[in-house]
Order: sequence, then structure tokens, then C-alpha cells
Amino acid sequence: MLHSLRQTWFSNIRGDILAGIVVALALIPEAIAFSIIAGVDPRVGLYASFCIAVVIAFVGGRPGMISAATGAMALLMVTLVREHGLQYLLAATLLCGVLQIGAGYLRLGSLMRFVSRSVVTGFVNALAILIFMAQLPELTNVTWHVYAMTAAGLGIIYLFPYVPKIGKVIPSPLVCILTLTAVAIYLGLDIRTVGDMGDLPDTLPIFLWPEVPLTFETLAIIFPYSAALAVVGLLESMMTATIVDDLTDTGSDKNRECKGQGVANIASGLLGGMAGCAMIGQSIINVKSGGRTRLSSLAAGVFLLLMVVFLGEWLSQIPMAALVAVMIMVAIGTFSWDSLRNLKRHPLSTNIVMVVTVVVVVATHNLAYGVLAGVLLAAMFFANKVGHYMEIESSLDEAGEHRTYKVTGQVFFSSADKFVAAFDFKEALSKATIDLSRAHFWDITAVAALDKVVVKLRREGTEVEVLGLNQASATIVDRFGVHDKPDAIDQLMGH
Repeated sequence: MLHSLRQTWFSNIRGDILAGIVVALALIPEAIAFSIIAGVDPRVGLYASFCIAVVIAFVGGRPGMISAATGAMALLMVTLVREHGLQYLLAATLLCGVLQIGAGYLRLGSLMRFVSRSVVTGFVNALAILIFMAQLPELTNVTWHVYAMTAAGLGIIYLFPYVPKIGKVIPSPLVCILTLTAVAIYLGLDIRTVGDMGDLPDTLPIFLWPEVPLTFETLAIIFPYSAALAVVGLLESMMTATIVDDLTDTGSDKNRECKGQGVANIASGLLGGMAGCAMIGQSIINVKSGGRTRLSSLAAGVFLLLMVVFLGEWLSQIPMAALVAVMIMVAIGTFSWDSLRNLKRHPLSTNIVMVVTVVVVVATHNLAYGVLAGVLLAAMFFANKVGHYMEIESSLDEAGEHRTYKVTGQVFFSSADKFVAAFDFKEALSKATIDLSRAHFWDITAVAALDKVVVKLRREGTEVEVLGLNQASATIVDRFGVHDKPDAIDQLMGH
């Protein structure tokens, strides 16, 4: 147990602490921005980010992943806050947490295995584009100083790691933020700072039970929002966990992560925060800055709270150009450039799934829609491809009265029509044998196709023998098939 504790908490102390500081600095403007999107006070987003990051460090299933208030979740809250106010948002956050814990116990995190690699790639590329687009307001209608500071920040981020001895020790994004802040203060540059985004809180969060009536009417108001928040939060968290798994070459417990996200959101709601989930941008900042264990997430949350409460005066002077440079680095590092090079090598269906996922996410700014579109499209392509792998060979005996059909492959909704079309119902036969020893029947559409073939052949006066069904196929055929029942023709024809 002590070895496990050391591995998940204290095996990378220096890297985790430094990465936590960088992430905390990057979280501040984003938490404020997401609060503004949702229509609530900046403190709601900042308290949520602190609370979720700290709690998930203990109960999450993916060490090194950062969770906090996010834009995807904030977009879902706008209508609820505008029509019913903050108290109903806090209640919806609590219910969202309960639903996510339930999803964890139902092991819905395991559903990630149905998300194809092309969908994950599309999700990553779309998120990189959204992260970059989110920086554009800070780079439009501004003075040349902002462009110069942003360019200098990118130069520091990419060149500082090559500095001997200290280049690999101190995270370059942290050096970028500290250096540009010092330059802006020294030169007295009139550029946009963190303080211009909103007032930072000056007190610690307190326990806050939502002041809403405990009635079915309240439940009817918040449930649709809570369900949407739970689904989007889990989807983004599971996708981010998969990406961090790949970046760190380690595994994670997706079902534990579902429950952990739920616990973190309940804690956030009780401390006056909004619902949140895993953040791919901050998670990549954390990993690239050296964060690996649960300590990095805990450090990010703790430093975030300490900074905004006790160092607010200094933090408010950080130029937004420094944080824009960090986020552009994240966007560049997040985008899968190999996916562009592989467009010529990968199958057309894979490329279509990836591109559709990107287009839908960028067009709707909703990660759930993009992933859903990608998964459905990938499933359609897969079903179509598997449906083509069914072959039926037939042979006629010397007397010309007994034909044997040998079916090889998968029979299901996509290949059922092909299965039926392979039989000649007008051929004059005394007997037909359907050999299914190398076939598998998956669904009631396949069973209905078998019924149709057998009944049509028998209606033409042919004796039909079905043999070779494996146990699983025999079970579904026995349960739903009608061709061996006395009134098979009437049932099949709907009489």
C-alpha cells in the first residue's frame, strides 16, 4: 500500500509542484471566462475549479489529469442561469454529480471502448482548433505590443527548454508567464491583463446549500440540465483520460473516473461552484510541464485558491498575452499533425469519420455532438464493411434435386438482404440444405431473413433442412424464429 501511495502521489514531487503552478495560472483566466459565459460571478468558476481539482486528485481514476470548470459545461448552463438564477444552477450541479456517480456504478465508463481511434483523433483536432479560436478575441483590435508579447512568449516556451541545465528543470510556460509579467510591469505597457477580466475573490469558499424548494417542480426544471451536464462532462472526461493515457503510456480506471467526477461536482455545488469536468488543454499543459501523479492536480487546485485569495493583486497584473501564448502552445501540441499526413494512407471511411467529428464540434462548439456524430458514422461504416464479409456458396447434387447452401460470415441487419438474395426460390428442388456451421446470426433481422428463406422454399414444395447453428445463433433463432412453427406462413406474412 505504501508503495502504491508513493507511486500515485510522491514519485514526481518537483515536477508535479511546478506543473501545478503553471496549470493554476492558466486556470484563472479560463475559470473567469467560463463564469462570464454561464452568466455567473467569476467567483463561481474559480471556486469550482479549485474544488474540483482538489477533490478529483483523491477520488479520480486518472492521475495527472486536470479537472475544473470548462467551457463545454458553461455553455449548457446559460439558459438555466438566465431563467432561474444561481441557486438552481447549484442544485443542478449537485444532481449532475449524483447522475455521474450512478454512471460510474453502472460501469458506463467502459463504453469508451466503442469510440474508435478516428473519433478520438477528430475530437483532439477539434479541441485544438477551439482552443486556438478562443484566443482570437485577445488578438483582435489590439496594439502591436500584444502581438510582440505573444510572439515573445511563444519564443520563450519553445526555446527555453534548450537552455543548458535549467531548461529541462523549470517548465517553460511558467518562465513565459513570469518573464512577460515582469516586462509588462517594468515598461508600464497598457495591455489587457487578468485583472481586466473580472474581480478575483478575496475570501475562502464556504458551505452553501442551494436555496431552492425541494419539489418535483424543481426537479423538472433542473433534471434536463443536470442530465446534459452529466453526459457532456463524462464524455469529455473519458476522452481526455484516453488522451492522457496515450501521452503518459499508462492506464486509467474510467469507471472510477466517472464516480470521481460526480463526487467532485457535488463538492463544487456545496461550495458555491458550478459543474465541471476534465480539461484537455490544462491536462496537456500539466503533462508537458512534468506533472504525472495525483499531486499535480492537488497542487493546481491549492495554488489556484492561494493565488486568487492571497496574491490577487499580483495575479491581476499578468498580461493576457502571456496566457494566450501558453494556450497557443497547447493548441499546437494538442492537434494531431500526423492525422493530416495520414489522410492519403488511411481508408476513406476513417478520414470521413475524423473530419466529420472535427466539423461538427467546431460548428456547434459542443464536444458531445461531434463525438456522437463520429461514433454513429463509424458504426455505420463498420456495419457496412462487416456486411460485405458474408458469402453463400451452393452446390447441386447429381440428380438435380438437392441443393446445399453453405453460408460463411456474419448475418445481421446490414447483410440480411444479401442473405435472402442468394437463394433461388423458383428453382424446382425436392430438398434444400442450409449449412450455417460457418455463420453467426446476430439479431432479429437476421432471424427474420432466415424465416423468409425457409418459408418461401417450403411454399414452393421444397423440403428444407437447417443445420450447423452455433449455440448463440441457435438461441436467438429458437427464441424469435417462426419457420418451424405450424402457422409460420401466416405469422411471417402478418396474418
